[in-house]
Amino acid sequence: MLTKKHLIAGAWTGSEATFANAPVSGEPEMFPVGTAADVDAACRASEDAFAAISRTSRADRAALLYTIAEEIETRGTDVTTIGCRETGLPEARLEGERGRTTGQLRMFARHIEQGDYLDRRHDEALPDRQPLPRPNLRVIQRPTGPVALFGASNFPLAFSVAGGDTASALAAGCPVVFKGHEAHPGTCEIVAQAIQAAIERTDMHPGVFSLIQGDDRAIGQALVMHPLIRAVGFTGSLAGGRALYNMCAQRPEPIPFYGELGSINPMFVLPNALKTRGRDIGGSWAASLTLGAGQFCTNPGAAFVIEGSEAEAFVAATTEALAQAGSQTMLTEGIADAYRSGRDRIADVTGTSSLSTLDSDRRNTSPYLFETNGATWLANPVLAEEVFGPLGLVVKVADEREILSAARSLQGQLTCTLHLDTADEDLAAALMPVIERKAGRLIANGFPTGVEVCDAMVHSGPFPASTNFGHTSVGTLAIRRWLRPVCYQDVPKALLPADLRNAG
Repeated sequence: MLTKKHLIAGAWTGSEATFANAPVSGEPEMFPVGTAADVDAACRASEDAFAAISRTSRADRAALLYTIAEEIETRGTDVTTIGCRETGLPEARLEGERGRTTGQLRMFARHIEQGDYLDRRHDEALPDRQPLPRPNLRVIQRPTGPVALFGASNFPLAFSVAGGDTASALAAGCPVVFKGHEAHPGTCEIVAQAIQAAIERTDMHPGVFSLIQGDDRAIGQALVMHPLIRAVGFTGSLAGGRALYNMCAQRPEPIPFYGELGSINPMFVLPNALKTRGRDIGGSWAASLTLGAGQFCTNPGAAFVIEGSEAEAFVAATTEALAQAGSQTMLTEGIADAYRSGRDRIADVTGTSSLSTLDSDRRNTSPYLFETNGATWLANPVLAEEVFGPLGLVVKVADEREILSAARSLQGQLTCTLHLDTADEDLAAALMPVIERKAGRLIANGFPTGVEVCDAMVHSGPFPASTNFGHTSVGTLAIRRWLRPVCYQDVPKALLPADLRNAG
Protein backbone atom coordinates (compact mmCIF):
# COMPACT_ATOMS: atom_id res chain seq x y z
CA MET A 1 0.00 0.00 0.00
CA LEU A 2 2.81 2.43 0.87
CA THR A 3 5.80 2.78 -1.41
CA LYS A 4 7.81 4.55 1.35
CA LYS A 5 9.34 6.80 -1.28
CA HIS A 6 9.22 10.41 -2.46
CA LEU A 7 6.81 11.49 -5.19
CA ILE A 8 8.68 13.64 -7.70
CA ALA A 9 7.00 14.65 -10.96
CA GLY A 10 4.73 11.62 -11.02
CA ALA A 11 7.40 9.04 -10.12
CA TRP A 12 8.03 7.34 -6.77
CA THR A 13 11.73 7.48 -6.00
CA GLY A 14 13.84 6.45 -3.02
CA SER A 15 16.96 7.72 -1.28
CA GLU A 16 19.93 5.93 0.25
CA ALA A 17 19.40 7.48 3.69
CA THR A 18 16.26 6.58 5.64
CA PHE A 19 14.53 7.48 8.89
CA ALA A 20 11.97 5.68 11.05
CA ASN A 21 8.57 6.94 12.04
CA ALA A 22 7.43 6.49 15.65
CA PRO A 23 3.96 4.92 15.63
CA VAL A 24 1.87 4.66 18.78
CA SER A 25 1.29 1.01 17.95
CA GLY A 26 3.07 -1.46 15.72
CA GLU A 27 6.63 -1.52 14.47
CA PRO A 28 8.38 1.58 13.10
CA GLU A 29 8.61 1.89 9.32
CA MET A 30 11.46 3.30 7.27
CA PHE A 31 11.05 6.25 4.92
CA PRO A 32 13.56 8.02 2.66
CA VAL A 33 15.47 11.15 3.59
CA GLY A 34 15.39 13.60 0.71
CA THR A 35 18.53 15.12 -0.75
CA ALA A 36 19.42 18.39 -2.43
CA ALA A 37 19.21 16.53 -5.73
CA ASP A 38 15.64 15.42 -4.92
CA VAL A 39 14.71 19.02 -4.09
CA ASP A 40 16.24 20.27 -7.31
CA ALA A 41 14.43 17.65 -9.41
CA ALA A 42 11.09 18.48 -7.77
CA CYS A 43 11.57 22.23 -8.19
CA ARG A 44 12.56 21.92 -11.84
CA ALA A 45 9.52 19.75 -12.53
CA SER A 46 7.40 22.30 -10.70
CA GLU A 47 8.73 25.12 -12.88
CA ASP A 48 7.98 23.06 -16.01
CA ALA A 49 4.46 22.47 -14.72
CA PHE A 50 3.90 26.17 -13.98
CA ALA A 51 3.89 27.05 -17.66
CA ALA A 52 0.97 24.65 -18.06
CA ILE A 53 -1.11 25.06 -14.89
CA SER A 54 -0.85 28.85 -14.82
CA ARG A 55 -2.64 28.91 -18.17
CA THR A 56 -5.25 26.28 -17.41
CA SER A 57 -8.85 27.32 -17.06
CA ARG A 58 -10.42 27.80 -13.66
CA ALA A 59 -12.76 24.95 -14.52
CA ASP A 60 -9.83 22.60 -15.11
CA ARG A 61 -8.16 23.52 -11.82
CA ALA A 62 -11.47 23.16 -9.99
CA ALA A 63 -11.82 19.70 -11.52
CA LEU A 64 -8.40 18.79 -10.12
CA LEU A 65 -9.43 19.90 -6.63
CA TYR A 66 -12.75 18.06 -6.77
CA THR A 67 -10.95 14.93 -7.94
CA ILE A 68 -8.33 15.10 -5.17
CA ALA A 69 -11.19 15.21 -2.66
CA GLU A 70 -12.76 12.15 -4.26
CA GLU A 71 -9.50 10.23 -4.24
CA ILE A 72 -8.93 11.01 -0.56
CA GLU A 73 -12.40 9.76 0.27
CA THR A 74 -11.74 6.58 -1.72
CA ARG A 75 -8.75 5.97 0.56
CA GLY A 76 -10.61 7.08 3.69
CA THR A 77 -10.16 3.90 5.71
CA ASP A 78 -6.45 3.68 4.94
CA VAL A 79 -5.95 7.37 5.74
CA THR A 80 -7.57 6.92 9.15
CA THR A 81 -5.76 3.67 9.95
CA ILE A 82 -2.32 5.01 9.09
CA GLY A 83 -3.00 8.40 10.71
CA CYS A 84 -4.16 6.89 14.00
CA ARG A 85 -1.14 4.61 14.14
CA GLU A 86 1.36 7.40 13.52
CA THR A 87 -0.15 10.25 15.54
CA GLY A 88 -2.13 8.64 18.35
CA LEU A 89 -5.11 10.82 17.44
CA PRO A 90 -8.49 9.10 17.87
CA GLU A 91 -10.33 7.75 14.86
CA ALA A 92 -13.20 10.24 15.20
CA ARG A 93 -10.78 13.19 15.21
CA LEU A 94 -9.03 12.01 12.03
CA GLU A 95 -12.27 11.28 10.25
CA GLY A 96 -13.48 14.76 11.10
CA GLU A 97 -10.21 16.25 9.93
CA ARG A 98 -10.43 14.28 6.69
CA GLY A 99 -13.85 15.81 6.12
CA ARG A 100 -12.41 19.26 6.74
CA THR A 101 -9.63 18.52 4.24
CA THR A 102 -11.94 17.42 1.44
CA GLY A 103 -14.28 20.29 2.31
CA GLN A 104 -11.44 22.79 1.87
CA LEU A 105 -10.57 21.34 -1.52
CA ARG A 106 -14.16 21.67 -2.70
CA MET A 107 -14.45 25.15 -1.18
CA PHE A 108 -11.49 26.41 -3.19
CA ALA A 109 -12.84 24.71 -6.31
CA ARG A 110 -16.11 26.62 -5.95
CA HIS A 111 -14.21 29.80 -5.10
CA ILE A 112 -12.21 29.84 -8.32
CA GLU A 113 -15.24 28.83 -10.36
CA GLN A 114 -16.93 32.02 -9.19
CA GLY A 115 -13.88 34.09 -10.17
CA ASP A 116 -14.27 36.97 -7.70
CA TYR A 117 -10.76 36.36 -6.33
CA LEU A 118 -9.29 37.58 -9.63
CA ASP A 119 -10.19 41.16 -8.66
CA ARG A 120 -10.39 42.20 -12.32
CA ARG A 121 -10.37 45.94 -13.00
CA HIS A 122 -10.50 47.90 -16.23
CA ASP A 123 -9.85 51.59 -16.86
CA GLU A 124 -10.67 52.31 -20.47
CA ALA A 125 -8.39 54.45 -22.59
CA LEU A 126 -9.06 58.19 -22.72
CA PRO A 127 -7.19 59.23 -25.89
CA ASP A 128 -8.57 62.76 -25.84
CA ARG A 129 -7.82 63.50 -22.19
CA GLN A 130 -5.80 66.66 -21.56
CA PRO A 131 -3.04 67.38 -20.87
CA LEU A 132 -2.15 63.70 -21.45
CA PRO A 133 -4.17 60.77 -22.77
CA ARG A 134 -4.80 57.75 -20.55
CA PRO A 135 -3.84 54.30 -21.82
CA ASN A 136 -6.12 51.27 -21.68
CA LEU A 137 -5.40 49.53 -18.35
CA ARG A 138 -6.53 46.11 -17.18
CA VAL A 139 -5.44 44.32 -14.02
CA ILE A 140 -5.91 40.77 -12.77
CA GLN A 141 -4.44 38.51 -10.11
CA ARG A 142 -1.95 36.01 -11.56
CA PRO A 143 -0.19 33.02 -9.93
CA THR A 144 3.31 33.67 -8.59
CA GLY A 145 5.00 30.39 -9.52
CA PRO A 146 6.09 27.19 -7.72
CA VAL A 147 5.56 27.27 -3.96
CA ALA A 148 7.18 25.29 -1.15
CA LEU A 149 4.91 24.05 1.63
CA PHE A 150 5.62 22.36 4.96
CA GLY A 151 3.40 19.90 6.81
CA ALA A 152 2.23 20.73 10.34
CA SER A 153 2.66 18.30 13.22
CA ASN A 154 -0.75 18.83 14.79
CA PHE A 155 -2.98 18.53 11.71
CA PRO A 156 -1.76 15.52 9.69
CA LEU A 157 -4.50 16.09 7.10
CA ALA A 158 -6.02 19.59 7.14
CA PHE A 159 -2.65 21.40 7.42
CA SER A 160 -0.67 18.80 5.55
CA VAL A 161 -0.22 17.30 2.09
CA ALA A 162 -3.67 18.17 0.71
CA GLY A 163 -4.54 20.79 3.32
CA GLY A 164 -5.52 24.39 2.93
CA ASP A 165 -2.10 25.57 1.75
CA THR A 166 -1.96 23.00 -1.07
CA ALA A 167 -5.61 23.49 -2.01
CA SER A 168 -5.26 27.27 -2.24
CA ALA A 169 -1.96 27.10 -4.14
CA LEU A 170 -3.28 24.67 -6.75
CA ALA A 171 -6.46 26.73 -7.02
CA ALA A 172 -4.34 29.82 -7.73
CA GLY A 173 -2.43 27.98 -10.46
CA CYS A 174 0.81 27.39 -8.51
CA PRO A 175 2.56 24.01 -8.49
CA VAL A 176 3.49 22.66 -5.06
CA VAL A 177 6.65 21.06 -3.70
CA PHE A 178 5.65 19.68 -0.31
CA LYS A 179 8.00 18.78 2.55
CA GLY A 180 6.25 15.97 4.43
CA HIS A 181 6.24 16.02 8.22
CA GLU A 182 8.55 13.44 9.75
CA ALA A 183 6.04 12.60 12.51
CA HIS A 184 3.54 11.09 10.07
CA PRO A 185 5.25 10.20 6.78
CA GLY A 186 2.90 7.33 6.03
CA THR A 187 -0.11 9.61 6.30
CA CYS A 188 1.66 12.08 4.02
CA GLU A 189 2.26 9.40 1.41
CA ILE A 190 -1.26 7.96 1.30
CA VAL A 191 -2.64 11.46 0.68
CA ALA A 192 0.05 12.13 -1.92
CA GLN A 193 -1.10 8.96 -3.68
CA ALA A 194 -4.58 10.49 -3.85
CA ILE A 195 -3.19 13.70 -5.36
CA GLN A 196 -1.17 11.74 -7.93
CA ALA A 197 -4.24 9.75 -8.93
CA ALA A 198 -6.22 12.98 -9.34
CA ILE A 199 -3.45 14.53 -11.46
CA GLU A 200 -3.53 11.51 -13.75
CA ARG A 201 -7.34 11.47 -13.97
CA THR A 202 -7.50 15.16 -14.90
CA ASP A 203 -4.50 14.99 -17.27
CA MET A 204 -2.51 17.62 -15.38
CA HIS A 205 1.25 18.03 -15.71
CA PRO A 206 2.89 15.54 -13.27
CA GLY A 207 5.14 18.27 -11.89
CA VAL A 208 2.12 20.07 -10.42
CA PHE A 209 2.75 18.29 -7.10
CA SER A 210 5.78 16.64 -5.50
CA LEU A 211 6.29 15.20 -2.00
CA ILE A 212 9.72 14.99 -0.41
CA GLN A 213 10.06 13.06 2.85
CA GLY A 214 12.75 13.32 5.50
CA ASP A 215 13.71 14.22 9.05
CA ASP A 216 16.67 16.42 8.07
CA ARG A 217 16.38 20.22 8.34
CA ALA A 218 18.71 20.52 5.38
CA ILE A 219 15.84 19.42 3.11
CA GLY A 220 13.67 22.33 4.15
CA GLN A 221 16.58 24.72 3.87
CA ALA A 222 17.39 23.53 0.34
CA LEU A 223 13.74 23.89 -0.62
CA VAL A 224 13.40 27.42 0.71
CA MET A 225 16.64 28.52 -0.91
CA HIS A 226 15.96 26.97 -4.33
CA PRO A 227 15.86 29.78 -6.91
CA LEU A 228 12.76 28.40 -8.65
CA ILE A 229 10.57 28.60 -5.51
CA ARG A 230 8.54 31.81 -5.45
CA ALA A 231 6.81 31.64 -2.01
CA VAL A 232 6.76 29.48 1.14
CA GLY A 233 3.95 28.38 3.45
CA PHE A 234 4.67 27.04 6.94
CA THR A 235 2.79 26.13 10.13
CA GLY A 236 4.94 25.26 13.11
CA SER A 237 7.20 26.50 15.87
CA LEU A 238 8.41 30.06 16.25
CA ALA A 239 12.06 28.97 16.16
CA GLY A 240 11.69 26.85 13.03
CA GLY A 241 9.52 29.38 11.25
CA ARG A 242 11.78 32.30 12.08
CA ALA A 243 14.80 30.41 10.72
CA LEU A 244 13.03 29.74 7.42
CA TYR A 245 11.71 33.31 7.29
CA ASN A 246 15.25 34.64 7.63
CA MET A 247 16.41 32.37 4.80
CA CYS A 248 13.66 33.67 2.52
CA ALA A 249 14.73 37.23 3.27
CA GLN A 250 18.42 36.47 2.74
CA ARG A 251 18.08 34.83 -0.65
CA PRO A 252 19.67 36.68 -3.60
CA GLU A 253 16.06 37.27 -4.65
CA PRO A 254 13.94 37.38 -1.46
CA ILE A 255 10.55 35.70 -1.53
CA PRO A 256 7.50 35.94 0.75
CA PHE A 257 7.28 33.57 3.71
CA TYR A 258 3.80 32.92 5.08
CA GLY A 259 4.34 31.40 8.51
CA GLU A 260 1.80 30.67 11.23
CA LEU A 261 4.02 30.32 14.29
CA GLY A 262 2.50 30.57 17.75
CA SER A 263 -0.11 32.14 20.00
CA ILE A 264 -1.47 31.90 23.55
CA ASN A 265 -4.94 33.12 22.43
CA PRO A 266 -5.78 35.05 25.61
CA MET A 267 -9.26 35.28 27.09
CA PHE A 268 -10.51 38.27 29.08
CA VAL A 269 -13.31 37.28 31.46
CA LEU A 270 -14.92 40.60 32.31
CA PRO A 271 -16.37 41.32 35.77
CA ASN A 272 -20.10 40.82 35.23
CA ALA A 273 -19.65 37.71 33.11
CA LEU A 274 -17.26 36.43 35.79
CA LYS A 275 -19.88 37.06 38.46
CA THR A 276 -22.87 35.52 36.64
CA ARG A 277 -21.20 32.76 34.60
CA GLY A 278 -17.69 32.34 35.98
CA ARG A 279 -18.01 28.68 36.92
CA ASP A 280 -19.55 27.77 33.57
CA ILE A 281 -16.86 29.67 31.70
CA GLY A 282 -14.16 27.90 33.74
CA GLY A 283 -15.54 24.48 32.93
CA SER A 284 -15.86 25.30 29.24
CA TRP A 285 -12.35 26.72 29.22
CA ALA A 286 -11.03 23.42 30.58
CA ALA A 287 -12.77 21.56 27.75
CA SER A 288 -11.30 23.87 25.12
CA LEU A 289 -7.87 23.77 26.75
CA THR A 290 -7.69 19.97 26.70
CA LEU A 291 -9.27 19.40 23.29
CA GLY A 292 -6.90 17.28 21.24
CA ALA A 293 -4.41 17.28 24.15
CA GLY A 294 -4.16 21.04 23.71
CA GLN A 295 -2.34 20.60 20.40
CA PHE A 296 -4.12 23.39 18.56
CA CYS A 297 -2.61 26.69 17.49
CA THR A 298 -5.81 28.34 18.78
CA ASN A 299 -5.58 26.74 22.21
CA PRO A 300 -6.68 29.38 24.81
CA GLY A 301 -3.64 29.33 27.08
CA ALA A 302 -4.29 32.34 29.31
CA ALA A 303 -7.32 33.79 31.10
CA PHE A 304 -7.34 37.30 32.61
CA VAL A 305 -9.73 37.95 35.50
CA ILE A 306 -10.06 40.69 38.11
CA GLU A 307 -9.12 39.28 41.50
CA GLY A 308 -11.81 38.55 44.08
CA SER A 309 -14.22 35.84 45.15
CA GLU A 310 -15.64 35.47 41.63
CA ALA A 311 -12.13 34.85 40.30
CA GLU A 312 -11.59 32.19 42.95
CA ALA A 313 -14.81 30.44 41.90
CA PHE A 314 -13.69 30.56 38.26
CA VAL A 315 -10.34 29.01 39.15
CA ALA A 316 -11.99 26.33 41.26
CA ALA A 317 -14.33 25.34 38.45
CA THR A 318 -11.47 25.19 35.96
CA THR A 319 -9.33 23.11 38.32
CA GLU A 320 -12.18 20.67 38.97
CA ALA A 321 -12.86 20.22 35.27
CA LEU A 322 -9.19 19.70 34.41
CA ALA A 323 -8.87 17.06 37.11
CA GLN A 324 -11.44 15.00 35.20
CA ALA A 325 -9.64 15.30 31.87
CA GLY A 326 -7.18 12.47 32.41
CA SER A 327 -4.08 11.63 30.42
CA GLN A 328 -3.86 12.03 26.64
CA THR A 329 -1.36 10.90 24.03
CA MET A 330 0.60 13.67 22.34
CA LEU A 331 1.64 13.63 18.70
CA THR A 332 5.30 12.86 19.34
CA GLU A 333 7.63 12.35 22.28
CA GLY A 334 9.43 15.52 21.21
CA ILE A 335 6.23 17.56 21.51
CA ALA A 336 5.55 15.99 24.92
CA ASP A 337 9.07 16.87 26.07
CA ALA A 338 8.64 20.46 24.86
CA TYR A 339 5.32 20.64 26.72
CA ARG A 340 6.96 19.61 29.98
CA SER A 341 9.76 22.12 29.37
CA GLY A 342 7.12 24.82 28.93
CA ARG A 343 5.51 23.75 32.20
CA ASP A 344 8.86 24.07 33.97
CA ARG A 345 9.48 27.48 32.40
CA ILE A 346 6.20 28.78 33.82
CA ALA A 347 6.77 27.13 37.20
CA ASP A 348 10.20 28.76 37.55
CA VAL A 349 8.76 32.29 37.47
CA THR A 350 8.64 33.77 40.95
CA GLY A 351 5.09 34.81 41.73
CA THR A 352 3.51 31.96 39.73
CA SER A 353 2.00 28.94 41.46
CA SER A 354 0.79 25.58 40.19
CA LEU A 355 -2.78 24.45 40.74
CA SER A 356 -2.23 21.01 39.20
CA THR A 357 -1.71 17.69 40.96
CA LEU A 358 -1.40 15.51 37.86
CA ASP A 359 1.79 14.64 36.02
CA SER A 360 2.83 13.26 32.65
CA ASP A 361 5.54 11.08 31.21
CA ARG A 362 6.97 10.31 27.79
CA ARG A 363 4.25 10.71 25.13
CA ASN A 364 1.32 10.77 27.57
CA THR A 365 0.42 14.06 29.18
CA SER A 366 -1.96 15.63 31.66
CA PRO A 367 -3.23 19.23 31.78
CA TYR A 368 -1.53 21.83 33.95
CA LEU A 369 -3.00 24.99 35.45
CA PHE A 370 -1.02 27.90 36.91
CA GLU A 371 -2.00 31.23 38.39
CA THR A 372 -0.21 34.52 38.82
CA ASN A 373 -0.99 38.19 39.36
CA GLY A 374 -0.98 41.11 36.98
CA ALA A 375 2.29 42.57 38.22
CA THR A 376 4.11 39.27 37.72
CA TRP A 377 2.63 38.92 34.24
CA LEU A 378 3.77 42.40 33.22
CA ALA A 379 7.27 41.85 34.63
CA ASN A 380 7.88 38.44 33.01
CA PRO A 381 7.44 38.26 29.22
CA VAL A 382 8.26 34.54 29.39
CA LEU A 383 4.71 33.98 30.69
CA ALA A 384 3.36 35.17 27.35
CA GLU A 385 5.24 32.53 25.35
CA GLU A 386 3.21 29.67 23.90
CA VAL A 387 3.27 26.28 25.61
CA PHE A 388 2.05 23.79 23.02
CA GLY A 389 -0.29 21.53 24.96
CA PRO A 390 -3.07 21.64 27.57
CA LEU A 391 -1.52 24.23 29.88
CA GLY A 392 -3.51 27.17 31.20
CA LEU A 393 -2.45 30.28 33.07
CA VAL A 394 -4.87 32.37 35.11
CA VAL A 395 -3.75 35.98 35.50
CA LYS A 396 -5.50 37.75 38.38
CA VAL A 397 -5.28 41.48 37.76
CA ALA A 398 -6.02 44.15 40.36
CA ASP A 399 -8.58 46.19 38.44
CA GLU A 400 -9.82 47.34 35.05
CA ARG A 401 -6.78 49.53 34.58
CA GLU A 402 -4.45 46.56 35.00
CA ILE A 403 -6.47 44.37 32.65
CA LEU A 404 -5.97 47.05 29.97
CA SER A 405 -2.23 47.13 30.74
CA ALA A 406 -2.08 43.35 30.39
CA ALA A 407 -3.84 43.54 27.02
CA ARG A 408 -1.42 46.20 25.79
CA SER A 409 1.53 44.01 26.80
CA LEU A 410 0.50 41.17 24.51
CA GLN A 411 2.42 40.21 21.41
CA GLY A 412 0.58 39.29 18.21
CA GLN A 413 -2.05 36.59 18.59
CA LEU A 414 -4.21 34.45 16.34
CA THR A 415 -7.21 35.15 18.57
CA CYS A 416 -8.37 37.22 21.54
CA THR A 417 -11.58 36.40 23.39
CA LEU A 418 -13.92 38.53 25.49
CA HIS A 419 -16.38 36.89 27.87
CA LEU A 420 -18.86 39.64 28.67
CA ASP A 421 -22.40 40.49 29.67
CA THR A 422 -24.24 43.65 28.68
CA ALA A 423 -23.02 45.41 31.80
CA ASP A 424 -19.41 44.75 30.70
CA GLU A 425 -19.69 46.60 27.40
CA ASP A 426 -17.97 49.80 28.59
CA LEU A 427 -14.85 47.86 29.60
CA ALA A 428 -15.11 45.76 26.44
CA ALA A 429 -15.28 48.96 24.37
CA ALA A 430 -12.03 50.10 25.99
CA LEU A 431 -10.40 46.73 25.28
CA MET A 432 -11.52 46.43 21.66
CA PRO A 433 -9.10 49.00 20.13
CA VAL A 434 -6.27 47.27 21.99
CA ILE A 435 -6.98 43.66 21.11
CA GLU A 436 -8.01 44.56 17.56
CA ARG A 437 -4.35 45.45 16.97
CA LYS A 438 -3.17 42.25 18.64
CA ALA A 439 -5.11 39.49 16.87
CA GLY A 440 -6.53 38.33 13.57
CA ARG A 441 -9.80 37.04 15.07
CA LEU A 442 -11.80 38.51 17.96
CA ILE A 443 -14.32 36.28 19.76
CA ALA A 444 -17.15 37.17 22.11
CA ASN A 445 -18.52 34.59 24.57
CA GLY A 446 -16.97 31.62 22.82
CA PHE A 447 -13.71 29.71 22.54
CA PRO A 448 -11.11 29.87 19.77
CA THR A 449 -10.66 26.13 19.22
CA GLY A 450 -12.66 25.01 16.20
CA VAL A 451 -11.66 27.22 13.28
CA GLU A 452 -14.49 27.51 10.76
CA VAL A 453 -13.33 27.09 7.16
CA CYS A 454 -15.23 29.70 5.18
CA ASP A 455 -14.96 32.98 3.30
CA ALA A 456 -14.87 35.26 6.35
CA MET A 457 -12.32 33.37 8.47
CA VAL A 458 -8.95 34.93 9.32
CA HIS A 459 -6.28 32.64 10.75
CA SER A 460 -3.27 34.88 11.23
CA GLY A 461 -2.23 37.86 13.30
CA PRO A 462 0.65 40.22 14.04
CA PHE A 463 4.05 38.63 14.67
CA PRO A 464 4.76 36.14 16.23
CA ALA A 465 1.33 34.68 15.54
CA SER A 466 2.22 34.90 11.86
CA THR A 467 4.90 36.48 9.69
CA ASN A 468 2.43 38.32 7.47
CA PHE A 469 -0.67 39.72 9.17
CA GLY A 470 -2.13 40.80 5.82
CA HIS A 471 -2.93 37.20 4.90
CA THR A 472 -4.60 34.10 6.32
CA SER A 473 -3.93 30.36 6.14
CA VAL A 474 -7.62 29.41 6.58
CA GLY A 475 -10.57 30.55 4.48
CA THR A 476 -10.81 31.54 0.86
CA LEU A 477 -8.66 34.64 1.41
CA ALA A 478 -5.76 32.18 1.76
CA ILE A 479 -5.49 32.07 -2.03
CA ARG A 480 -4.14 35.64 -2.05
CA ARG A 481 -0.79 34.41 -0.73
CA TRP A 482 -0.01 32.78 -4.07
CA LEU A 483 -1.18 35.58 -6.37
CA ARG A 484 0.21 38.91 -7.56
CA PRO A 485 -1.51 41.72 -9.48
CA VAL A 486 -0.41 42.21 -13.08
CA CYS A 487 -1.46 45.27 -15.07
CA TYR A 488 -1.77 45.05 -18.87
CA GLN A 489 -1.40 48.41 -20.58
CA ASP A 490 -2.64 48.65 -24.18
CA VAL A 491 -2.04 44.92 -24.60
CA PRO A 492 -4.02 43.45 -27.54
CA LYS A 493 -7.00 41.49 -26.28
CA ALA A 494 -5.83 38.31 -27.98
CA LEU A 495 -2.70 38.33 -25.80
CA LEU A 496 -4.45 38.78 -22.46
CA PRO A 497 -5.02 35.92 -20.00
CA ALA A 498 -8.30 34.21 -20.84
CA ASP A 499 -9.92 35.33 -17.57
CA LEU A 500 -9.18 38.94 -18.43
CA ARG A 501 -9.85 38.67 -22.15
CA ASN A 502 -13.34 37.30 -21.51
CA ALA A 503 -14.21 39.84 -18.81
CA GLY A 504 -15.32 42.51 -21.27
